[in-house]
Amino acid sequence: MKRILRTVAALALALGVTAAAGCVESGRGDSGAQDGGTETACPFAPATEVTATARIGYQAIPNADLYVKDRGLLEACLPNATVTWSQFSSGADVVQAFGAGSIDIGTLGSSPATKAVSAPLNLPVRVLWIHDVIGESESLVVKDKTVTSLAGLRGKRVATPFGSTAHYSLLAALGKAGLSGQVNLINLQPNAIPGAWSGDQIDAAWVWDPTLSELTEAGGTVLTSSAETAAQGAPTFDVAAATTAFLDRDSAFAAVWAKVQNYAIEQLRDNPAEAAVAIGAQLGIDPQRARPQLAGYTYPTATEQAGPEYLGGDFAGALHETAEFLLSQGGIEAVGGEQAYRDAIYPDAARAAAQ
Repeated sequence: MKRILRTVAALALALGVTAAAGCVESGRGDSGAQDGGTETACPFAPATEVTATARIGYQAIPNADLYVKDRGLLEACLPNATVTWSQFSSGADVVQAFGAGSIDIGTLGSSPATKAVSAPLNLPVRVLWIHDVIGESESLVVKDKTVTSLAGLRGKRVATPFGSTAHYSLLAALGKAGLSGQVNLINLQPNAIPGAWSGDQIDAAWVWDPTLSELTEAGGTVLTSSAETAAQGAPTFDVAAATTAFLDRDSAFAAVWAKVQNYAIEQLRDNPAEAAVAIGAQLGIDPQRARPQLAGYTYPTATEQAGPEYLGGDFAGALHETAEFLLSQGGIEAVGGEQAYRDAIYPDAARAAAQ
């Protein structure tokens, strides 16, 4: 069983959360496609009986969620539901949104998800989907080409979004290299990193696309990646979580949501060139730049997610291991019992989508 070890900085729950971009609402009569995307017909019989209202938090991560949003698939497959999309910069922001009660479903890393269901937050949310297994799409980029090993980062300024999967991968890599506490870590959101890079305020950054590609195109050199930390025993994931109240109230919506996500994953895996058009549109980049980014992730299908390696198996045990790591780092106050993390998994939607 793969372990999910991600570290998270302390998160203060806010009374309100401001998304990185405005909300886009769709409901009865909407065309479906979002932000200039191309409307796509539902690939299966639309669930016209579902009339739920769902507030979805997403991130600019090249995965199936962006394909779903761009092609208006939720709107096409749930024509009588009302869907609102809000963009967030990191998993930490998504956790705050859950705490503020401002979203129903959100994309975040498995480490922020673990923090959300652990003390002191103990938020009533459950993981219902695994968007991707992170590989080279999250990497450590350095400015100085003479730095060819992690040892060269001693005393340097390295940026990463605290509370993210990139943050954990960075800490894991530094720990493996015996550099814990010997590097100046700087908390920056992805959209702030390029400016700090060009202003010589940082020496390196561990971040994901599209910011990662911006840094390499600006002359940065990839030193290591999350694929390497995964090979060393610390894989990282992007997941979707939903509030328990929403899943209890609108399980039919969640089942169709997962079926739509599964269709989009099949497009990313089987038709990457066509999928890159949708992903590029949502990221604001050329499809030719988007397609290589897709190769930096692994996208498990609903059948795989419902199986023993993921949500249908001991993923709860992996969350428990993550919590133990977070406790060792001071990211949470206590590790809950194993049952608490089993209760934080919702495999029903993946199982429904796999049928």
